[in-house]
Amino acid sequence: MHDLDEQQWRELLQRLRRFALWLTRESGSADDLVQATVERALARRGQQREHEGLRPWLFTILYRLFLDAKRRERLHARWLSWFGQGQAEQQATGDETERIVLAQADLQAFARLPAEQRALLLLVSVEGLSYKEAAATLGIPIGTVMSRLSRARAALRQLTEGNPVPPALRRLK
Repeated sequence: MHDLDEQQWRELLQRLRRFALWLTRESGSADDLVQATVERALARRGQQREHEGLRPWLFTILYRLFLDAKRRERLHARWLSWFGQGQAEQQATGDETERIVLAQADLQAFARLPAEQRALLLLVSVEGLSYKEAAATLGIPIGTVMSRLSRARAALRQLTEGNPVPPALRRLK
């Protein structure tokens, strides 16, 4: 695919896994998502445009695979509900030191953000993608990236300060 050495591939895979882990919130699912991303990229390496970087292209593939999986999960959940089956929620447990508890509270607040906001914050703030690269990765205009990023940061700030503002309801006509 690209002329990357082993260390560069490891770093790239770690970044992809970190992104996948925050999207899926489950280690096994994150690993599966990264594997599916690499498989898809290898199978379609001829589709990558010359001007695209490898990293944004892989993040795009990963994010789109994640969205596809979410759509399938919703459909599957609907089918299960028709047959009277439900799903169990798992709760994370905290450690005892104050620093770890505060860090976990921040991470839990981050995890409560919608997937689109988490993805955007991770791509721009953690992975260092430019707004343009993030826009291409998520398939949205750059102006939308900027406004959503602003809203995501504000929402995270509200959640971490402990006084979340309830979302405004829209009137549909």
